[in-house]
Amino acid sequence: MNSELIHRTQTSKTPKPNDTLHQAPKSTNLFKKSKDPLLYTFIGIAVATFFFNFFDPVSKTPPLSQQQSESAQLQTRHLLFETTSSHSSHHDVHFNVGGKVPLGLKKKGLRILVTGGAGFVGSHLVDRLIERGDTVIVVDNFFTGRKDNLVQHFGSPRFELIRHDVVEPILLEVDQIYHLACPASPVHYKYNPTNVVGTMNMLGLAKRVGARFLVTSTSEVYGDPLQHPQVETYWGNVNPIGVRSCYDEGKRTAETLTMDYHRGHGIEVRIARIFNTYGPRMCIDDGRVVSNFVAQALRKEPLTVYGDGKQTRSFQYVSDLVEGLIRLMEGDHVGPFNLGNPSEFTMLELAQVVQETIDPYAKIEFRPNTEDDPHKRKPDITKARELLGWHPTVSLSNGLPLMVEDFRQRIFGDKKESVGA
Repeated sequence: MNSELIHRTQTSKTPKPNDTLHQAPKSTNLFKKSKDPLLYTFIGIAVATFFFNFFDPVSKTPPLSQQQSESAQLQTRHLLFETTSSHSSHHDVHFNVGGKVPLGLKKKGLRILVTGGAGFVGSHLVDRLIERGDTVIVVDNFFTGRKDNLVQHFGSPRFELIRHDVVEPILLEVDQIYHLACPASPVHYKYNPTNVVGTMNMLGLAKRVGARFLVTSTSEVYGDPLQHPQVETYWGNVNPIGVRSCYDEGKRTAETLTMDYHRGHGIEVRIARIFNTYGPRMCIDDGRVVSNFVAQALRKEPLTVYGDGKQTRSFQYVSDLVEGLIRLMEGDHVGPFNLGNPSEFTMLELAQVVQETIDPYAKIEFRPNTEDDPHKRKPDITKARELLGWHPTVSLSNGLPLMVEDFRQRIFGDKKESVGA
């Protein structure tokens, strides 16, 4: 038997006694005697390689015409889900449409970044986003924001809070960015103007991760307007070197940067121009007129009216603004959009409404007007009505008592008095 095996496996060369192949007759029983698992692994790989190289019909190269057809189909599918084209006379511009879900796939909750989310407007926006099922990351340095505004979400698996200043870059994987981080009252923005750098960093983040970006601009981009009411096409009347210019011009620059990233890099952007907003969680001593009047009336102090009190403002309740921001983000229009209440009040009329709501005996005290204070402010919201289907629904007489109750509890602690006491 041994000689038969030797005859089948050996070459015609006769091994010499000192040849290393002298042990070959013993190795012919390799498959029976070897217990090394590596051998069987190598044999399996060799067999699989042989089979797929010579018998796999998928590996056969199709004709050139078929390759071109398949390539065109794959490219078309890729573009349908990731980009849309806008043709111009000079070149094609491709816009990222990240965040949109292809047909046939169930839409899941979004991962949304809210900068300044611990602030007045930001915290109300976070409430709405979490309520509808999204995951929200809040970035705030707590310069004007407060953790108390978000305490109701602590422990939620769909909420994250990061202490961070947007003037420094940050890397996060998100689908949408609501950029609200910026001091909005003269008391704060004159001390710490941060519009431009923070906006650049957040636009850079949107570019990296393909997120849709919404910047909250302001009615202050119109300055002391020569047009009344103000429409989005009005370019404004702003003093570029005034005491308020760090905010006014900062927001105008933020809009410019946003549009440049949209045109130059294809980032999906939205621009909201916010008019005066009030409601619970406002900073009590931020110097803005509604919070000033409410806090002064509750503390039995005179209501301070600057100038002759004939300058006008329009006031929207915070829930109306949040609804407008969400509709703008989810819509198909870049903007800018005026988001405000077109109901116009003079400062004296506002003081009288506060008197009626809190203390009819509150005194009014006149003081010299501040520099560059706009004389008139009223939004034209025709564009928002037509393209977003949005308009404010909460009147000042209905919204102000809700703000008063919040201020009362924060000023006096557990002491709760009925409105109008």
